Parts: sequence; C-alpha cells; structure tokens
Amino acid sequence: MNGKRIIISGGGTGGHIFPAVSIANALKRIAPDTEVLFVGALGRMEMERVPAAGYRIVGLDIQGFNRSSLWMNIKLPFKLIKSLRKARKILEEFKPHVAVGVGGYASGPLLHVAGNASVPYIIQEQNSYAGMTNKRLASKASKICVAFEHMDRFFPKDKIMLTGNPIRQESVAIEGKRQAALNHFNLSAERKTILVIGGSLGSSTLNKSVIAAIDLLIEQDLQVIWQCGKYYFESYRARISERQGEYVKIYAFMDQMDYAYAAADVIVSRAGAGTISELCVIGKPVVLVPSPNVAEDHQTINARSLVDRSAALMVSDVDAEEKLMAKVMALLADDDECDRLSTEIKKMAIADADVVIAEEVLKLADRNEYR
Repeated sequence: MNGKRIIISGGGTGGHIFPAVSIANALKRIAPDTEVLFVGALGRMEMERVPAAGYRIVGLDIQGFNRSSLWMNIKLPFKLIKSLRKARKILEEFKPHVAVGVGGYASGPLLHVAGNASVPYIIQEQNSYAGMTNKRLASKASKICVAFEHMDRFFPKDKIMLTGNPIRQESVAIEGKRQAALNHFNLSAERKTILVIGGSLGSSTLNKSVIAAIDLLIEQDLQVIWQCGKYYFESYRARISERQGEYVKIYAFMDQMDYAYAAADVIVSRAGAGTISELCVIGKPVVLVPSPNVAEDHQTINARSLVDRSAALMVSDVDAEEKLMAKVMALLADDDECDRLSTEIKKMAIADADVVIAEEVLKLADRNEYR
C-alpha cells in the first residue's frame, strides 16, 4: 500500500473540508508515504484551510447552481468546461491511484473525469439527504461511505458502507482540558457555560438569538462562548459592552475547538452532519437549530436522527430568536435531563470513520494499476 497517490476533491464549507482533511490525516498515519493532493473551488474556504492543514491544493474555477438568482448562472457552462479541462490535466500530471469526493460542486468535475479515465473513486456523503453532486456521481463510484442509515434511497445498496463521518480528532480530544479551556477563554469555573456554534460561515439566526438574550443570560449568571462567523463578527463585537464581554466571548471562528467543547456545559448548534458527528463523540447536552437554507431541508433530517432517539433537543429556525435561549436555560437547570441527553448522544458516536475510510481507499489503491 506504500507510495500511493490519492486525490481528495470537494469543499465549499467546513462540513466538507474537515472530513476531507481527517481522511487525509488518517491516510498519512496509516501509510506515511502516501501522497495526497486536494482539488477545491477557487475562492472558497478550502483554498485557505487545506494548506493550513499541511496539504497541497489546486483550485478549479467552478461554482454551484444559484437557485435564487438565475442570471448568476450565465457563466456556469463555461466554468464547467474550463474546470473539466483542468481536472483532466490534473489527473494526467498527478496520476492518482484513487480519487475521493467529499461532496460540494468542486468534486463534480474531478470525479467525472476520473470515472472516464478509469481512475476508481470513493464518495463520502456526510448528510442524511444526499447532495446533488454525489447522487450524479454514484453510478461509477467503487464505494459510497455514508453516515446515516437508509441511504439506499439515493445510492446503489451494494456500494454503500456505513462508516460515520470523519471528525477532527484534535477537536474531540477534550479529556482533562476543562480548566485549561476556561482559562483560555478567561471564563469562571463557578458559572455554567453555553457554547454557540453556527457552522463555519456563521448563523444569522443563532447570532440574533444570543444578542437578544445577553442581559438575561448574565442575570442568570451564565457565560457564553460564541462563534458568530467572520461575516458577522465586527458588527456583533461592536454591540457587546465591556460588562457583557466578561460573560460573553465572541469569535469569528475557533481553531481550538477542543477547548470550546471542553468548557461547555450545553452546546447550541446548527445541524450540519459533520458537527453532529463531533457532538456525538463529545457527549454533552445539545440543542440543535437546523438551518433552513440548505438543500431538501437536510439539516432538519440530520437533527431528527438525534431527537427521535432522545439524544438532543431541537428548536426550529423560525422560533429560535424567541424560544432558543429560554430552552437552553431551562435545560441547564435540569441536571437529570442533561444527564439523559449526554447518555443517549454518546450511544450514537462513531469515532474512527476517518480510519475506516482511509483503509478502504488504500485497499482500492492497492488493486489499481493506473499509472
């Protein structure tokens, strides 16, 4: 299995990028001389995050279909042709043994060309509702790694592997870090802590919910770690007074998620599949607020997979500004409910998806004679 060349394609959001990097890290742990090349979309966050993780990435000039503004799609056919040509050149030069697609429109051109060039590929689908790109690419995939049951409604049953989602191992390593985490955020060990995470791009709904309840949270002697997203950071930071800043710590993005998770007593989050996978391993009480701004409302489906097993609470996006923080405060006051949620969510944890997928990639690479 040594010396294999693997391309990992996809991106657009942290929900695609973090699993991709986790797979790459697992490949390097198992077979250190594996060469990994990422392919992403120019201008998207993978072009920064992947090099920061220590990997080389090539960008395609590609975009997704814009449903809200049709005229924005006028360049899409030309960008697609250009991206297919560049993807073909990447394959010719890198000569991968296997390609891995993690979803998002950036993976489409690369895997399409790989299929035509007899390069085997594996699809990794994070969500409970399969993305359009992955559904279109499924027919030529060697394996399709999924995180939820009943995915045969989207993919050929004989190709599906239930692996779970690859998670950031460094982010879920929280054992023994609580006091260091509180010190890191300059928080009190005497107060309970709420962690609010709106995904890699932030959440307007969660941000409004926090800002509306700040004074009540302080009145209840609660403290908050708040990831608001880079687009919202400056405007919300300016609205927090010096006194409020003692209780509410606001960040555009948090690189050290292990400390954020370790400090939290309750976690408020969107319901992206990658985040849910991490939360299951963390095993703390969770209140989910699914984003309505996703294809086929898949975050609600993701959240339901936990709520239906009594492993999380859920508040709808439309009700969040009015009801979310009241529900969080009631949960923090109910130790029995917190214990029950923690117990149930831990039962859903799959901690080694990155290794399982990496081993499958290397098995496939071992069988491939493509040069």
